[in-house]
Amino acid sequence: MATILIPIPLTDFDPTETAVPWKILRAAGHRVVFATPNAQAGRADARMVTGNGLGPLAPMLRADANGRAAYAELQASAEFQQPIAYEQIDTTAVQAALLPGGHAPGMRPYLESALLQDKLVELFAADKPVGAICHGVLLAARSRHAGRSILHGRHTTGLTKLLELSAWALTCLWLGSYYRTYPQTVEDEVSGVLARPGDFARGPLSLARDSPHNLGAGFTVCDGRYLSARWPGDAHRFGTELAQLVSAVYS
Repeated sequence: MATILIPIPLTDFDPTETAVPWKILRAAGHRVVFATPNAQAGRADARMVTGNGLGPLAPMLRADANGRAAYAELQASAEFQQPIAYEQIDTTAVQAALLPGGHAPGMRPYLESALLQDKLVELFAADKPVGAICHGVLLAARSRHAGRSILHGRHTTGLTKLLELSAWALTCLWLGSYYRTYPQTVEDEVSGVLARPGDFARGPLSLARDSPHNLGAGFTVCDGRYLSARWPGDAHRFGTELAQLVSAVYS
């Protein structure tokens, strides 16, 4: 059994990208420790849970039934309700980390946390498995050692420009910049810190979501002990492969 760190913000993290991998990791026998800025339990982006405010696109944009069910289980768990604070993270006491995503404004304290970035540098230096999905890849990209991102020289995926701008274009008339966390897209910022632009993989053009029985619909990129994925539609494959990676290292 390995101990896996999942840092999240206090609000607005994606329910599917957090809860689905958590459920898979737990089922594989691993222990999970959550961390938030002040050791209070976090809350997922309510729009992604309920669909309220997403208009006629709610069935397509909000968490699907698998994601919502996993998030309900997560909310009831002791580890989610009793997180540690970011400043209490000890990277020598964990064997791996999972970086969920999310796009609403409450994500910024997490994505911009210098403390979390320093912890990721430590985890990468120790060659411990790290999984990042969607905007979680942005947190990894912003983590620097000796002036370079820890993703420099690695292959990765992340929220693609097409996915990000499409969601924004479809909802901006009533939601404004809700789907634009920053003026620069995730793909552009992440690609800018890589050794080569081609090290960012967009994956297949598909809006099909994976599921426990259809992992092939998801897309991931694995580079050594670093695993990345693009959006909630990759969460089951991402969680399964991260659990396998951790188990292989610590079996």
